[in-house]
Amino acid sequence: MIHLLSPNMNLDGLIYLILAIMFGPAILLTIIGFVVLKKNKKAAKVLFILAAIYVIVSLGICGSMMV
Repeated sequence: MIHLLSPNMNLDGLIYLILAIMFGPAILLTIIGFVVLKKNKKAAKVLFILAAIYVIVSLGICGSMMV
């Protein structure tokens, strides 16, 4: 139990995981949007909007958990 409460705990992996959850899907949706942009502009626009909404929501939820 002492090891769990020690001040020398390294939580870098947890921070990287939270950042990956916050920005990973939005980056993936944006990349897919750029790929689809040449063939179907309307579908690409929807993907860009979904990516923006995901970032806004994830920053709100994960940001509130980090504070």
